[in-house]
Amino acid sequence: VQLVESGGGLAQPGGSLRLSCAASGFNFGISSMSWVRQAPGKGPEWVSSINPGGDVQVYDDSVKGRFTCSRDNAKNTLYLQMNNLKPEDSAVYFCAKGWRTDSAGPGRGTQVTVSS
Repeated sequence: VQLVESGGGLAQPGGSLRLSCAASGFNFGISSMSWVRQAPGKGPEWVSSINPGGDVQVYDDSVKGRFTCSRDNAKNTLYLQMNNLKPEDSAVYFCAKGWRTDSAGPGRGTQVTVSS
């Protein structure tokens, strides 16, 4: 299993970022996928999950209505569109194989910092 996250960076409160996760080494098209984040000094926190077909997504209450998880199975890529970002969204974001998993990795993640 190889997962490579990208798209993080610095955003102002209220701003947007779009994260991507390139997957390889497993059958992405039949796998549920999740986004997990980890802030400094805290444990991993589940953010969102999506089913293999991409038509069912679930979100933690803290991001519901602001974040959208999607996937392109033809490109083996998972996405997280993050809108109306808040300082408390600052964390390293990881994609993970599985449904509602809170395990960060095996990728290195991508840093998201929300600050004015």
